[in-house]
Amino acid sequence: MKSLTGDNFLLENNTALTLYNEYAKDLPIVDYHCHIESKEIAEDINYENITKLWLGGDHYKWRLMRASGIDERFITGDATDKEKFMMWAKAVESAFGNPLYHWTNLELARYFGIEEPFTVLNAENVWNKANEMLASGQLSAKTIMRKSNVELICTTDDPCDSLIYHEQIKDSGFETKVLPAFRPDNIVDIEKDSFNDYVAKLENVSGKKITSVNDLKEALISRLDHFEAHGCRLSDHGTEYIWFGKDLGVTSDDVLAKKMSSPDTKLSTEELTAYKTDLMLFFAREYAKRGWTMQLHFGCKRNVNSVMLDKVGINCGCDIITGSFDFVTPLTGFMDELNSDGLLPRMIIYSLNPVDNTVIDTLCGAYNDGSVPGKISHGAAWWFNDNLSGMEDHLRSLCNQSPLSAFVGMLTDSRCFLSYTRHEYFRRIFCNYLGTEVERGRFPNDKRILKDIVEKVCYKNSRNMFGN
Repeated sequence: MKSLTGDNFLLENNTALTLYNEYAKDLPIVDYHCHIESKEIAEDINYENITKLWLGGDHYKWRLMRASGIDERFITGDATDKEKFMMWAKAVESAFGNPLYHWTNLELARYFGIEEPFTVLNAENVWNKANEMLASGQLSAKTIMRKSNVELICTTDDPCDSLIYHEQIKDSGFETKVLPAFRPDNIVDIEKDSFNDYVAKLENVSGKKITSVNDLKEALISRLDHFEAHGCRLSDHGTEYIWFGKDLGVTSDDVLAKKMSSPDTKLSTEELTAYKTDLMLFFAREYAKRGWTMQLHFGCKRNVNSVMLDKVGINCGCDIITGSFDFVTPLTGFMDELNSDGLLPRMIIYSLNPVDNTVIDTLCGAYNDGSVPGKISHGAAWWFNDNLSGMEDHLRSLCNQSPLSAFVGMLTDSRCFLSYTRHEYFRRIFCNYLGTEVERGRFPNDKRILKDIVEKVCYKNSRNMFGN
């Protein structure tokens, strides 16, 4: 019988074993999209206990615990950290088929040396051993990143961020590059109640009074310059829908003026589309000029449980996949206008709905221009899809419509320092997928070609987004 966290885990044939152990296993990690706090890296945080490290902000785990019948007191409530940990053991020990089961056991094995599957029966021992290691300083933030062979990560940062912690990390001589990624959702989402306060914040950090969209763009250019000076080469946009429209009978200046004069006003669909189209085209053109990569995340409907939103706040585990909708018409309109101007940036496109996989793969192919491999790429299986079957389906669609060797590979999309095992998880699934195709006689067992594919997908393609 194969071990849950042993050398053969998820590797079902000899070719898969060779691909993983000889080519993928020891490659550095480039984690180009995550939600790690730069402050925690700069301060080389030592967590008080494994609950603080593991469960503090992980809404993946919170969802599983609630679905297992565990009271909120033991999830985000006032239970002790040990009580919460014990309840996590109860939830995860029988979570067959859920990626959290695999991730949990991989993390315990790789960082704490605990090979025995995690259950309520050994939870007390795991609690004691893990906390002893944390207390000794063996698993501080920077130590975990070194142990994980992390070469580069991109944090997710608001345009108003000072990036002071990125400066501190660089000045410390830390081996891992920690770069910001530009996430301007707060200025794009003009419908939010917090928008006017955010504009005031942007005025303050940019030193620019904002009375028009042109003023707004000048203020944002100053922040783009600030991020670029700190090594930024990626942006990220999260939206439920793709917004694009022309000749809507209203200008973005009209919409901004209306919102600034009446913060509580409800904007029409046409007004939202006019403003967001203008801002998103502006951003994309700026990224193209700077040689940045633009990430587009869509297909998520957030905070559908208003009771939990009021009780716990955002990112509490109550987000869902949106149903199918026509994202192709606005997205191709957006991309085609940029392409016609010669200012279509490199893009990574993600939909949370796996039904969209093939559509996105064909869309990417329509706008690749031969300038670089995978200029327009389908991003990694994301969030509710970063599981065994989700990744396999994603890879299958990629292979059907595009060169697999151009895929930009995995990311953690996580707030937890232990999540680098998700790169191992992906690499094992990827090598098994490729190895199985070889074993079936569908691809030649040419070590030169296979090594090249594995190294590109697991490391080189994502690394190449950042130049030398």
